[in-house]
Amino acid sequence: MSRLVKIFALLVSLVIVPTAVAAATKVAGTWETIPSAPSGTLPAATVWTGRQLIVLGRRVGSGALAQAYDPAAKAWKRLTPPAKLGSDPYCCSAVWTGKQLLAWGAFAAAAYDPATNSWRTLSRSIQGGILVWTGREAIGWGGGCCGDARSNGRTYNPATKTFRVLPRSPLAPDQGPIGAWSGRELLLFVHGLTPDGKPYPASFARAAAYNPATNRWRRIAAMPAHGGTAVWDGRELLVVGAGTRARTTLAFDPATNRWRRLASSPASAAGSVVWTGKRVLLWAASRGFSYDPSTNRWAALPSWPLRPRAGSAIAWTGRSLIVWGGEIGTPLGTSTPPKFPLDGASFPPAVK
Repeated sequence: MSRLVKIFALLVSLVIVPTAVAAATKVAGTWETIPSAPSGTLPAATVWTGRQLIVLGRRVGSGALAQAYDPAAKAWKRLTPPAKLGSDPYCCSAVWTGKQLLAWGAFAAAAYDPATNSWRTLSRSIQGGILVWTGREAIGWGGGCCGDARSNGRTYNPATKTFRVLPRSPLAPDQGPIGAWSGRELLLFVHGLTPDGKPYPASFARAAAYNPATNRWRRIAAMPAHGGTAVWDGRELLVVGAGTRARTTLAFDPATNRWRRLASSPASAAGSVVWTGKRVLLWAASRGFSYDPSTNRWAALPSWPLRPRAGSAIAWTGRSLIVWGGEIGTPLGTSTPPKFPLDGASFPPAVK
């Protein structure tokens, strides 16, 4: 009998609980343009410190660029750039610890202190396909380039200035895993294909959770549709933009190990997401959308006032969504170099 119970529990973990799809409505509010930044660049990494948006970027031949925007003062300032990261072709991914910014490239890493506007070089990198901050340490896992994909990970604790190698995971290697920090575990989901598109053996997990307190991995239910961007809402992992049309929205509860299908995203394009404390804000193809988990409804933000572009930096300030910079690409059939606009805009949603 106990064996039947276990089999039933496994089947339940794979069930997708459907939820009604709701049509998009409009979000009240008005966009406000922000001052132009000192330099234009495709943002490589951005963090919100609680007071300012710090943007790291890099242009070929010009090294790393660092600048910060203060919404209260409505002003930008140049920051001292990270010297060694400037020559790293894979600069950067970054996390905010509450006191400093930790930036990682493939071959270099550094810590930035806004109070002193100074960088401190770290002895090694933990850059991975995903990077999270747990409140105590940064965790990097997976990643890789070209025909290579990794399934290992490493942590860095800035208080003790120590690195730690993660135990071997049950996951298949992945260049770009999807996941988030839940407050207790790092939830990770991989598509299970090699960089050449061939499936890994079934013995490799497609989903697993890592608990730093126990230093252990556990297998969890795999995503029913791959792709998208994940964010933790305080109770569930929300995945936006999954599936072949990038419109599937899903929710995963690690306590029950179950997935739910939510209202489809109206964006039909991959994008970046932030969690406001009540809603998900999605920015995709120069358009913004809001998702309310309590009503399972999407709403469209007003059209933003600037020229469309890709790769913009986004951040939630606690009051407003900031969208800045990006790249305006080269028209097909021309040799015109891409443009890196200096402008941006902020939007305080008025949804109740």
